[in-house]
Amino acid sequence: MSHITCVILAAGKGTRMKSDLPKVMHQLVGMPLIDHVLAKTQKLGIKDIITIVGHGRDIVTDHIGTRSDIVIQEKQLGTGHALCQAAPKLKDDSCVLVLSGDQPLLSLNTLACLLEHHQLSGAAATVLSAVMEEPYGYGRIIKKDGVFQGIVEEKDAQPEQKEIKEINTGTYCFQGHELKRALQLIKPQNAQGEYYLTDVFDILLNSGHKIEVFRTKHANEALGINNRCQLAEAEDLMYDQIRKDWMMEGVTIINPSTVLIDPQVKIGKDVIIHPFTIIKGTTIIAEHSVIGPSTRLENCTCLQACHIENSVAKDAIIGEDCVIGPFAYLRPGTVLAKGVKVGDFVEIKNSNIGEGSKVPHLSYIGDSDLGKKVNIGAGTITCNYDGKQKHRTVVGDHAFVGSNTNFVAPVTIGKDSVIGAGSTITKNVPDNSLAIERSQQKIINNWLKANDN
Repeated sequence: MSHITCVILAAGKGTRMKSDLPKVMHQLVGMPLIDHVLAKTQKLGIKDIITIVGHGRDIVTDHIGTRSDIVIQEKQLGTGHALCQAAPKLKDDSCVLVLSGDQPLLSLNTLACLLEHHQLSGAAATVLSAVMEEPYGYGRIIKKDGVFQGIVEEKDAQPEQKEIKEINTGTYCFQGHELKRALQLIKPQNAQGEYYLTDVFDILLNSGHKIEVFRTKHANEALGINNRCQLAEAEDLMYDQIRKDWMMEGVTIINPSTVLIDPQVKIGKDVIIHPFTIIKGTTIIAEHSVIGPSTRLENCTCLQACHIENSVAKDAIIGEDCVIGPFAYLRPGTVLAKGVKVGDFVEIKNSNIGEGSKVPHLSYIGDSDLGKKVNIGAGTITCNYDGKQKHRTVVGDHAFVGSNTNFVAPVTIGKDSVIGAGSTITKNVPDNSLAIERSQQKIINNWLKANDN
């Protein structure tokens, strides 16, 4: 296979998105559109990548970073004009793959087959096509006796041509030197002075060159993103494929259409995911875990046999055999060891919870280090902020903390200690000690009778 250069068209404003954000920066299943396209080129092993930017170019360029060379299209004068800007960087002997930055559903297999077909055919260009039952709005592939004759846009098509269901996807392969020659010959074809890339095919045909058509079997891959409705449609399609892939890998998803899983997520076999669960970012879920219902995980690591129900966790590490929820909130920096219980209406932030410890309900644990087999009573609060700085609370192994306890950090509770319910602890507690801090109970007899008047 010859050298491959990929050119990604990402200069458009995306007027129909009605947004200040460049179109290719809109999110699709947790990633900007442009990232989906870049990821595929990298997985294909293509090293020479050129992205053409225009509208919002600073935002797009900063986001892409070193993943691609950047070419600027100062004025957006059509796809042909965009490719002209990249022509000086194209090698004569290269195979040029042209992709759209707003077309994220093309599969690796389709692109690999397109490249192989193009290079084996010896054609000057190859068009990726698809058959759509409702082709309105797409350019039609015109053939005679099975041989490519051109591309006719919807607005220019004759009635009989509009009946054609094979459409142009906007993805192409070219021989580098033939593409560069043809780009020098294209001219604007409308009052806006726009240059159409599809005019290149007429130029190549008129020069006697062969043009091939490679048809994808999956019409959904051709979907481009021009408005929010198409963005939602693409997201539905991608999420559906992700769910199917995981179910084929041994993951049970109950009521799949209610579950959203980002593409970078990793899930072990025999995991069960209940309805209305969202799993985002780089989350990893190990084997035999049960997630949901109504749970959101983002950038979390969940070790084997976790049970998480009706809870939210972000940037947290959840150990083996942990039981979380319902209605727990694990914030960034939370690390739970094996067998930890975090119950209802518990919030944990930037804290380490030791093996077998329990925070069963109605508590806030922030900036804390809890040892093994610690029991935290209901209503326990770590008072970690003094108005200027955060301070840590340390609780030793096997400590028992009574309900409605306040720890005013910084404070250290020794191992095997007991904290009496209702205490506000401001001083360190030694090992094997009982600490109790509350006023003496008073009883006034016959209170109601004394106050009848």
